[in-house]
Amino acid sequence: MGEHILSAEQSDLQTQAFMKALLTDLSALEQMLERGMIESGVHRIGAEQEMFLVDRAMRPAPVAPELLARAADPRLTTEIGKFNLEANLSPLPFTGTCLSAMEREILDVLGVVRKAANASGADILLTGILPTLHRSDLAIGNLTPSARYEEMNRVMTRLRGETFNVHIKGADELQMTHDNLMLEACCTSFQVHLQVDPGEFVRLYNLAQLITGPVLAVAVNSPLLLGYRLWHETRIALFQHSVDERSSTHQYRNRPPRVSFGDSWLKESVLEIFREEIARYRVLLTKRIDEDSVEALAAGRLPQLEALRLHNGTVWRWNRPCYGISEGKAHLRIEMRAIPSGPSIPDEIANAAFFLGLMAALPEEYGDITGRMPFDDAKDNFLAAARQGLKAQFTWLHGESLPASTLIADHLLPIAREGLKRVKIASEEIDRYLGIIEDRVRHGQTGASWALRSLAGMGEQATREQRLQAVAASMFEQQQTGYPIHTWLPATLPEETDLRHSYRTVEQFMSTDLFTVRPDDLVDLAASVMDWKHVRHVPVEDDEGRLIGIVSHRDLLHLLAQGLTGRQAAPVSVKQIMKPNPVTVAPDTPTVEAVRLMRRQNIGCLPVVSGQRLVGLLTAQDFLNLSADLIESYLAK
Repeated sequence: MGEHILSAEQSDLQTQAFMKALLTDLSALEQMLERGMIESGVHRIGAEQEMFLVDRAMRPAPVAPELLARAADPRLTTEIGKFNLEANLSPLPFTGTCLSAMEREILDVLGVVRKAANASGADILLTGILPTLHRSDLAIGNLTPSARYEEMNRVMTRLRGETFNVHIKGADELQMTHDNLMLEACCTSFQVHLQVDPGEFVRLYNLAQLITGPVLAVAVNSPLLLGYRLWHETRIALFQHSVDERSSTHQYRNRPPRVSFGDSWLKESVLEIFREEIARYRVLLTKRIDEDSVEALAAGRLPQLEALRLHNGTVWRWNRPCYGISEGKAHLRIEMRAIPSGPSIPDEIANAAFFLGLMAALPEEYGDITGRMPFDDAKDNFLAAARQGLKAQFTWLHGESLPASTLIADHLLPIAREGLKRVKIASEEIDRYLGIIEDRVRHGQTGASWALRSLAGMGEQATREQRLQAVAASMFEQQQTGYPIHTWLPATLPEETDLRHSYRTVEQFMSTDLFTVRPDDLVDLAASVMDWKHVRHVPVEDDEGRLIGIVSHRDLLHLLAQGLTGRQAAPVSVKQIMKPNPVTVAPDTPTVEAVRLMRRQNIGCLPVVSGQRLVGLLTAQDFLNLSADLIESYLAK
């Protein structure tokens, strides 16, 4: 999918031609299922390994295009962000030593990427969300130059008719708006594929839905986004926001988002999902389709179903059905998309082993689960796992309520072990990978809990940027050892820090905990805020959060000198003394440039503004603190 992909808004004729091909593909797939033309009796597994590219400061390194050219490995492909990559692993028969073979291939392909990345001063980090991401990293300039991504961004933005809104509440609360699709680049995953027989698809798909919550609970690895502590697997909430093209009208009508868990058990066929996707979700991308899939069938050829596959690729179910052709035979797969990348390669394979073992055993163990559990319970379990990880409380079969850790350790792990035995996975592999899951539950340490404990252990030492950098650096170092997450020590601040990386832009150390006033507020309020919070500048913003002025301690002194304050004086509003239209900078402004600007303008406060809205504040005191840190760091050396 490259330069030949065009927007669905190019022309009515093009959109109609694509829709005709899409409906024809669905008809062809229906015929193939009726004729038994989909491969049965063969179970293969595969995976997609997504990753972040980082520089030496553990910040995103937007070098993917040149890295791909340098690596020249067909397993590698782009992702939406220039600091993301994806590796497509080879399909393997689901038996024997397939799990260790998958681990070896990940090591091999990451070795290829690392060699190419090092030539650009970059490296690889496996994590669901990179802790050191800034909002400025999500600028459109970091979108991978590709017709697919550019058109998706343009069409989704146009369909929404407004900015993308994000509201996620965990230990902290994040509310933000964004004007492009780059929020998706915050998320990387380890997507597991399982080829299934068409006759088993409905039962196995429902079982995949059932176990996604427990598998995710033990795999969570993404608690930090833009410095905020949110869900244990924040990817789940963020990904839905990042590609939500629904307008306010569609949301009012409660139309499901393109990223979803689903709303009911599957009943009869995989066709139900594809029909739902076509009926409910507008075509985002089109391309010229030369093959008539029904005619291909009549001619004895297997159709590629290009239109169906393209549209299916723009609807992101957490368990996605996939059609493919391998070794001259058509097949169906279930793609489990909820597992995050990292925190180590053995952890990823252990997560896959847990999922695959359950999928192998549960058809016989549970049978048809649609009558034993309401679908809403499975969906609630999934969301609870994303929010709380191993601390989640699940509702299981027949309404039984269980802690996630108890359900996994006492019930599901033995079933997964039996499932891997049934498909003749080597006993040493079963012991190794399911042992990692068992130890993770026993120690209560997932990737998410490790990161949160690491941050808590640092307290208020250093800046927030330095603490997040320390978490990412420790993750990188311990990832290289190959030891799974339950063995990791908490991240700590280094004794010596290269502060140059922590203060490159104003976004890295500006204050975001701001106290503001409105123009019609009394000056007395501004004076009180300064006294209570020991600050010398208070920004003035309107009801929409737009910066319109600033009040300084000097302004209040000047007012006091004029005798315009006191109980007998007439009320004075903030707008009467504020300095309107203050000098501002953007979050990605280099620190040196900000210092020069403050000196040139002879100002002691510099508001940081993004899209006309106040997002931070820098003061002369901040730069004094920075100078002290730099001097201490220099003397320590």
